[in-house]
Amino acid sequence: MSPGYPTRLSFDEALASVRDVGARHRLEVETVPLRHCHGRALAADVVAPIALPPFDNSAMDGFAVRHADLHGDETSLVLAGEQFAGVANGRALAPGHCIRITTGAPMPTGADTVVIKEDVRIEGGTVVVPAGIPRGTHVRVAGEDVALGDTVLRAGERLFPARVSLAASLGLPGLPVSRRPTVAVFTSGDELVEPGLPLQPGQIHDSNRELLMGLLRAEGLEPTAWPRLPDEPRQVEIALRDAACAFDLVITCGAVSAGEKDHIPGVLERFGDIHFWKVMMKPGMPLLFGSMDRCRFLGLPGNPVSVLATWLALGRPLVDAMQGMQDARPAWRARLAAGIEKRHARREFQRARLGASDDGVLWVDPHPATGSNRLRAVADSNALVIVPEGPQSLVAGSTVEVLVYA
Repeated sequence: MSPGYPTRLSFDEALASVRDVGARHRLEVETVPLRHCHGRALAADVVAPIALPPFDNSAMDGFAVRHADLHGDETSLVLAGEQFAGVANGRALAPGHCIRITTGAPMPTGADTVVIKEDVRIEGGTVVVPAGIPRGTHVRVAGEDVALGDTVLRAGERLFPARVSLAASLGLPGLPVSRRPTVAVFTSGDELVEPGLPLQPGQIHDSNRELLMGLLRAEGLEPTAWPRLPDEPRQVEIALRDAACAFDLVITCGAVSAGEKDHIPGVLERFGDIHFWKVMMKPGMPLLFGSMDRCRFLGLPGNPVSVLATWLALGRPLVDAMQGMQDARPAWRARLAAGIEKRHARREFQRARLGASDDGVLWVDPHPATGSNRLRAVADSNALVIVPEGPQSLVAGSTVEVLVYA
C-alpha cells in the first residue's frame, strides 16, 4: 500500500518541494539597525536618497587648480589658501590661483583639477605645476558612483558587508529584512552520550549536534539544542510537538528510516504533514520533510556525512526560501584530480579536497572513504563533489560541480 505522500523523489523534485514550501511560509519583515543586517535577506528595494559622492571632491592630497590656467612647460600659481575635508568654506578659486586641498575635501568653486603635492614645486607663496596634467585629474564628481534615485540594492539580495556599507554611505540607519528563522535541533538515539562522559559498551559520543549547530551558526542562525531524543515513541512525540509550536524550523538527526526505533516519520504523519520522505541521493536517502503546527520539519538521517550532505544540499535552500532570499549561492566547478566510478542511480555527494593549482585552475580530489559514518573523511575534506544521477564514469580532468563547506 503506497503512503499518502510523495516518496523516493529525485533530488531535483525534492529541491523544488523544499523551495516551494519555504517560499509559501516566508517569514515576516522587520527593520533592523545596519549592525544586525549582515547576512540577512533584504525585503525591499533600496533607492538612493542622496548622490554618491554628494559633492565634487578631491581624490588626493594636493592643490586644486583651474585647468584653463595651465600652459607651457610649467605654470606658477599663487597659493590662495587651503580646503580641508569636513568643512565646505565656500571658497572660490580666482584665475591664476590654487588652493591646498586634502583627500575628500570639497572642490572650490571654479576648480576642476587636482595636482598631487608630489608633482609640484613650492617656491615661497607660489606653486609650480608641471605640464601634461589632464582636465579633471583626481576629482571625484558628484553622483559618479550613485545618482539620486538609483535603485542600489534589490529585494531578495543577501546583505554581505559591502552591501551594508553601501547603505551606510547613503545615510540609512537600518534596512527592512526578513526575520531569521528560529531553529530547534534534536539528535536521537539511546546510544548517544555527551562528549566528555565515559562510554559504556554499545555507546558512541554525540557528534551530530556539534556538526549541525556549527553549520547553522555559519548561516548566521542561532539554533537551540534540545535534549537528545530517546528511542521511546511517546517521549519523541511530546518533545517534537512541543518544539513544533515554538520554532520556525525543527531539525532532527537520526530515527527517520524504517527501523524498529525510527519513530519520527510516524509522529510527523500523525500530527503534521509529510511533504516527502526519501530522496534519491547518497548519502541521505531517508530524508524526511514536512510541517507540524507552526514549523517546517526537516528530519535528517543519523550518519554524520548524511547530515552534512542533506543540510548543504536541501537544508540551506529551505532556510533561504523562508527568508525570501533570491541570490543564488555561488556555483563552484572544478576539475577532478582522480576519476570517479558510480554504478547506482542516485545523485551522490562525495567528500573531496578542493584547491587551486599554480595556473589558477580549481582541482578537486575525491576522498577514498565512502561510508556515511566516516567523519574523519569529512574533517580531512572541504567540499562535496556532486556526481549526477545514473551510473557515471568520470575520468580525471572532468569538470564537476562542488559544494564547499570549509
